[in-house]
Amino acid sequence: MTVVTRLITYTDLNVGGTSAQQLSVSARLEAVLADGRSVVLLDDRGWSTSGPAGIPALTSVEDIEETARTVVGPDEPFDGMTQEQMAAGHWGYLAGVLGQHGVDVPVHELERLPHDVVLSERLRAWIG
Repeated sequence: MTVVTRLITYTDLNVGGTSAQQLSVSARLEAVLADGRSVVLLDDRGWSTSGPAGIPALTSVEDIEETARTVVGPDEPFDGMTQEQMAAGHWGYLAGVLGQHGVDVPVHELERLPHDVVLSERLRAWIG
């Protein structure tokens, strides 16, 4: 049986949407397997923020890490759903993606895994 050891969200600058007054970041969530493989769980996430000139100096690695974990889910409740329902749907979806790759992991284990965030060199350089 293949075991999932942790989750990693990789972040990078969206070059076309980033300036001294705007930050645009893409985020890709992957599951790391004990055999060394990775499975992409979400590759369509990211965020943008804008502010005064000098926004790179106002942005920290910790800010990026916190926001990255938020944007890869679970989402906030909508249409009368509870936070618990949203979380169950999110983790169930991710477990389903893993299942399509032959990895059977219980939802309760998946949501308790360590979750690292990796900033690209380009993003680290932008932050300064």
